[in-house]
Amino acid sequence: MITIEEHLAGILQATHRLPSVPCGLADAQGLVLAANVTSRWPVPLFDNSAMDGYAVRSEDATAGAILTVVADVAAGSDEDPAIGPGEAVRIMTGAAIPSDADAVVPLEQTDLGTAIRAEAPERITVLVAPAPGAHIRRRGQDASAGAVSVASGARLGPWQLSAIASAGIEQVTVHRAPRVAIISTGSELIAPSGTPRRGQIPESNSVLLSAAVREAGAIITSAATVADDPPALRRALDATDADVVILSGGASVGAFDVVKAVLGEERGVRFSQVAMQPGKPQGFGVLDEGMLAFCLPGNPVSVAASFEVFVRPALRQMAGFAVIDRPRVIRTAGAAWTSPKGRVQILPAVFDDEIVRPATSGGSGSHLVTSLAAATAFAVIPAETVRVEEGEPVTVMVLA
Repeated sequence: MITIEEHLAGILQATHRLPSVPCGLADAQGLVLAANVTSRWPVPLFDNSAMDGYAVRSEDATAGAILTVVADVAAGSDEDPAIGPGEAVRIMTGAAIPSDADAVVPLEQTDLGTAIRAEAPERITVLVAPAPGAHIRRRGQDASAGAVSVASGARLGPWQLSAIASAGIEQVTVHRAPRVAIISTGSELIAPSGTPRRGQIPESNSVLLSAAVREAGAIITSAATVADDPPALRRALDATDADVVILSGGASVGAFDVVKAVLGEERGVRFSQVAMQPGKPQGFGVLDEGMLAFCLPGNPVSVAASFEVFVRPALRQMAGFAVIDRPRVIRTAGAAWTSPKGRVQILPAVFDDEIVRPATSGGSGSHLVTSLAAATAFAVIPAETVRVEEGEPVTVMVLA
């Protein structure tokens, strides 16, 4: 057997970051920025009001002062009304501050309060004197023109996209998301809605892998189920157009392990026994067309563990993510359980701020698919450990 680290190192060595491409903001969510975005303008663009209220000269706006309201400035207005001694201008949040004003008195700090008024009042009484500069957002306070708004390597979520738009940019350069095809193999597999005969089971691996691939930031190009039939698998592979193909099932040493027969003997994929449980039989290679091929075991927990340990890091590396691994934390075992000697145990688990425990009482069997529904993490137990005792520290791979 080889170690998890050895198998993963071979995968990552063959995995390259995908080319960068231009992308509009509407299509960029979840992608990784490939070049710095610099602001075209200062942010904010101009001095503006942080509150609905009254723009004033702070020297006039003492507590109890009665000010005459001489103008009304809405957000988007280009007006710059003059403000003389004893005067004020009603102003809305985001509106440009009149040049003569140096503070804003919020509505609630006047005698008229926050009652909605279609027209500006004739006068106000100031209840709380504002300090100079109060409630004014200054030009360039957030970022100056030419400053980096969002740095290369950032994952583009709602906040990053908003910052880019605020910088006056509508198109960015991003790393292309990996395109992934999924093939589940097995003559025993039927559609989840079907009625299984003796020896048949609902096919769930393509559902699991499709969701996991999307969550990792990649795109599904196709998902198919193929019987244990070499010609059928060859046809499915020949029809696959993707950066990555993930196959589940048929990767072990059984007489009908079609994936190993077709990909190992004909297409140069290397199959290995990896010192982990579940997920011992693994295959990986680069096909002639440059497509990465991951050959995973068939049992759902094995598929989930294999994806998290091997496939997800590769997809994230291809997509340009700086961090490709799940976060890991240390928690105290909330129960005792056994672990296979000589193999790293990847156990579906639940955890909180203090403890971790198995997701089910059934152990770490690769067939225990129900445990995946309850799991929020994998407990990662070293190969030399044969029993985890309650109260011992445990490494936890956080999934959610």
